[in-house]
Amino acid sequence: MVLNTCYRFVLNREDAEDIAQEVFLEAYRSLGSFRQESKLSTWIYRIAVTKSLDHLRKKKRKKRFSSLKRVIGVNDPVEELSISSQESPAEVLTESERTQVLQHALDTLPENQKTAFLLSKYDGYSNQEIAEVLHTTVSAVESLVHRAKKNLQKKLQKHYKK
Repeated sequence: MVLNTCYRFVLNREDAEDIAQEVFLEAYRSLGSFRQESKLSTWIYRIAVTKSLDHLRKKKRKKRFSSLKRVIGVNDPVEELSISSQESPAEVLTESERTQVLQHALDTLPENQKTAFLLSKYDGYSNQEIAEVLHTTVSAVESLVHRAKKNLQKKLQKHYKK
């Protein structure tokens, strides 16, 4: 049951096996705090879900960071050095400045808005998937993404206002 639960979340057998081991270690360590308000199997299942979601969060943080780097144009340093013959140094500088402005604007968002926004807009996750990852409701995710857009709009509008 635990291995199957973990696998449904992470979709990788090796990761699911590692997480399942963590689940049983956590259950063993926490057995004294089990309050018997639910069945033991339900309690272990919740630990499995939590551990699986924690794993996904860690994995998505790495993925989100690499996706963000790709989106804002921060790639391999070798790629950054190669300037297209069609781009002038002024165009390259302008694009670099835009990248820095966008990165700064994203960095100033509250963490929950930034996470919801990046998962939605850059990684393409549905609001339901984001709600599961963030342990919140779909309407809360919608609100977070909306507020992130509004905050980014304000921050970027100030910079690009002419």
